[in-house]
Amino acid sequence: MLVAASATLLAPTTLPGSGAATPAAPAAPTAPKAPAADPAGARVEPAAPRERAVRAADLLARARDCAPVSRGRYRSDDGAPADIPVCGTRDAVFWKADMDIDCDGRPGRHCNRRTDPYFSASAAFTQSDGRYPDAERLPYVVVPAPSRVWDHRAHGVRGGSVAAVVYRDRVRYAVVGDVGPGHTIGEASYAAAEELGIDPDPRVGGTASGVTYIVFKDSQASPVESHAAAVAAGERLARKWLDTAAAAVPDPPEHGPEHGPVPTERQTADQPSSTGGTTPLPLLAASEARRTAA
Repeated sequence: MLVAASATLLAPTTLPGSGAATPAAPAAPTAPKAPAADPAGARVEPAAPRERAVRAADLLARARDCAPVSRGRYRSDDGAPADIPVCGTRDAVFWKADMDIDCDGRPGRHCNRRTDPYFSASAAFTQSDGRYPDAERLPYVVVPAPSRVWDHRAHGVRGGSVAAVVYRDRVRYAVVGDVGPGHTIGEASYAAAEELGIDPDPRVGGTASGVTYIVFKDSQASPVESHAAAVAAGERLARKWLDTAAAAVPDPPEHGPEHGPVPTERQTADQPSSTGGTTPLPLLAASEARRTAA
């Protein structure tokens, strides 16, 4: 056994040119290293260069001064004072209000007739596939129905327009996904509230104040239901809005002697659009009822 073992150990060692052994193959070229894995085993892609994220403080500073573009002011809820104007610049419109929770659209685990007594399976706008948005998954904001107070359509705002929503130190991006009552403002989807750290419960959630809504004119997330598309467009548009602050020219108020006096408080509620057409009332019923209950 000892002799056999010795022969086995010596067999691979042969003199060059003896022909007794096949020369080793050249080493293969070194392949590029695969992305490292984190401790949990997930692949970690190399970080791509990225511009500095837009800060909440910068957006709030930009929105500090208001040049009103609405002809009157909105209420945050029924019974609240009408003291919220829609402000505007060359590239965006914005307002500061509360946040009520909109659960309308496709039903899900958290948004349905059992969890929300005012739930509606429809919304004012649809996705690229023709279906209503999913409020649980898609962060969206709600704009008031066109009226004498303000018509969002006249300012390049429509379904799918991109918005930045600021609450405390958080900035989140969304799309315009629904239309609410013509005399109140300050509403967003379940998913939008959740991303901002606001209680998204459609019955008792939301927050009474401190939310800034910035909607970029003539913008569009494509497709509407892609939150990633809204984030990419939102970051770009928000940065542009900040960068062009010095050159921004406020939109002139859409009232004056040629348009007649500013409507009184009683005249501002639920008036037909000055540009023609209104949002169908059935689409507004659920939101109206929700705000009345609030």
